[in-house]
Amino acid sequence: MNLVDQIEAQEMKKKVPKVAIGDTVKVHMRIVEGAKERIQIIEGVVIRLHGGGARKTLTVRKISFGVGVERIFPIHSPRVEKIEIVKHAKIRRSKLYYLRELKGKAARLKEKRPPASAKAKRKTKKKSA
Repeated sequence: MNLVDQIEAQEMKKKVPKVAIGDTVKVHMRIVEGAKERIQIIEGVVIRLHGGGARKTLTVRKISFGVGVERIFPIHSPRVEKIEIVKHAKIRRSKLYYLRELKGKAARLKEKRPPASAKAKRKTKKKSA
């Protein structure tokens, strides 16, 4: 492990959620305006993951007042307060750049359903019997 890797390991956050392409996320960003500081929440779809280690970034796309807005967030930045995953989508691409051309309902992504647990399956069998 060289010196750069050691310094990067110190700067990385410990609790970072596993974000995947197509996830709808809420990024809580610390904004400084003059002497005041506030938290701004940006909610959108992750269209790209880039880099690795302390330099890992995610690109979030949202539609704001009818205009598409993309923002790149360094995951391990001290300005990023936290990242919440709202929902997962069923995706077969590594980059979702095609969403830039789509509008309205065409830009929706199919939601990924979590696998049903064995306990839930047994309950449905008992109800039907």
